[in-house]
Amino acid sequence: MADPPAVREWRAPFPVDVRLTLGAHGRGRADPTFRVDEAAAVWRTSLTPDGPATLRVIAVPDGPRSAPGDTAPPGDTAPPGGTLVTARAWGPGAGWLLGTLPAQLGASDDLSGFDPGTHPVLRELYRRHAGLRMSRSGRVLEALVPAILEQKVVGAEAHRAWRTLLARFGTAPPGPAPAGMRVFPPPRAWLRIPSWDWHRAGVEGVRAQTIMAVARVAPSLERVLAESAAEADRMLRSVPGIGPWTSAETRQRAAGDPDAVSVGDYNLPKAVGWALAGRVTDDAGMLELLAPYAGHRHRVTRLVELSGLRPPRRGPRLAARDYRAF
Repeated sequence: MADPPAVREWRAPFPVDVRLTLGAHGRGRADPTFRVDEAAAVWRTSLTPDGPATLRVIAVPDGPRSAPGDTAPPGDTAPPGGTLVTARAWGPGAGWLLGTLPAQLGASDDLSGFDPGTHPVLRELYRRHAGLRMSRSGRVLEALVPAILEQKVVGAEAHRAWRTLLARFGTAPPGPAPAGMRVFPPPRAWLRIPSWDWHRAGVEGVRAQTIMAVARVAPSLERVLAESAAEADRMLRSVPGIGPWTSAETRQRAAGDPDAVSVGDYNLPKAVGWALAGRVTDDAGMLELLAPYAGHRHRVTRLVELSGLRPPRRGPRLAARDYRAF
């Protein structure tokens, strides 16, 4: 029988859509570190500073409640108003994950200064997704490695590589996690992956070398969370193979940066241009359209991504490469 979970019930002083907010950390529909169960609860695994842990989070419709055998941190009361969530965690890192639960659900996300203005599309998206908050995971390497896997390839290819590598080198999660979930490997495990396993996962030498490079300096990279956005960007981009796109994708998830724009993305400028101006744009045009929302530019791009608004497709969809047999 699994050990009883540690429990935290927390009332966010704002509306929060748990699935939408934590969904930023999911990498494809079958991400081994992220699941949504039939009750709409979000499951996440993480290699925390205290060790591996499994987390289950769900919004609850009424007052605080605990299951027999649960243990909750003393003094963790829920004030009236907002969104009440309950979280259960298992494993050595359970306390760390529960301690960072508010940040994961957007407690450090400052909405001051954000105004969708009179733009009809943006105003409607902001109203429709009022529970979207910028989630801060506090785990840089866990955000950085999958971002590297997504460099210059289609999502399906990157997600397949992520699943393959986690299945082979990840560890079993603590507690009653859904089948197939895995815990992110420690830096030393990434450094020990042989060339043939990178190849089987469909990861060519450049991306593999970049992942090993960040694994070698993992402790120093985790310290970027204490820095300003500009300094965090500089530190990340000081590693060979990390450019503005990868840095932004990492800071969005690890630091909850609401202004980190994924410059260099193949689809994002087109989507932003189409949603905000009714035309296809490049990176320069996207940044011009986002300029009035400085401080919240990533928030705007997240809303655009959720809208599904895209320009008409004029060519075949890019296919995932598969050169594992070569």
